Amino acid sequence: MRELAPRVWQLGGFPPNLINAYLAGDVLIDAKTRHDAGRIVKALRGRPLQAHAITHAHPDHQGASKHVCETFGVPFWAPERDADAAEDPRLIGERQPSNPIAQLFVTTMTGPGHPVDRRLQAGDDVAGFSVIDAPGHSRGHVVLWRAGDGVLIVGDVLASMNPLTMWPGLTLPLDLLTPDPAQARASARRLAELGEPSLVLFGHGPPLRDGPRFRAFCAAL
Repeated sequence: MRELAPRVWQLGGFPPNLINAYLAGDVLIDAKTRHDAGRIVKALRGRPLQAHAITHAHPDHQGASKHVCETFGVPFWAPERDADAAEDPRLIGERQPSNPIAQLFVTTMTGPGHPVDRRLQAGDDVAGFSVIDAPGHSRGHVVLWRAGDGVLIVGDVLASMNPLTMWPGLTLPLDLLTPDPAQARASARRLAELGEPSLVLFGHGPPLRDGPRFRAFCAAL
């Protein structure tokens, strides 16, 4: 686990940066796939953990959520409009596009559901980050913004790596994995209104410390 900003750490993974999870203060943000449960628990051992939150209910973000919450005895937080899918993962598959790749990820990565203790809404605080609605890639997708030092956790609203080819570069989420691409693009475009973040953390891809580049990319969408 490496510290990227004050009280923000990126959990390790292989291949590096392909599927990311972060520790913000004492809250785990996202939980990769169900196959990552053991590695996530090992990384968190000995660290204070008060809650686990997801940016959205997709197979590569909620996969280990139940295991983490039960292992550490912490509450589960999910976006309000994705909470039902976090509790009943059958809804994840129903809401994902019907193409074979999306459904393969649902079959191979989705973890069991877990009761949601807190339904995140716009303006809520998560470990010093403000919740911002950013739907499209999922019904309830949210991003987390720490205005004090410009740290932005975007989930899958944007990526800095193509999750299929691992080719680097800023990109929108793949349409074949996104129920509403037009809405996802609009959500990404609105991120330009936040200004120039000092650090952007993605669900897929390495961190970005080029705020002007990020803002220009979002504004041009």
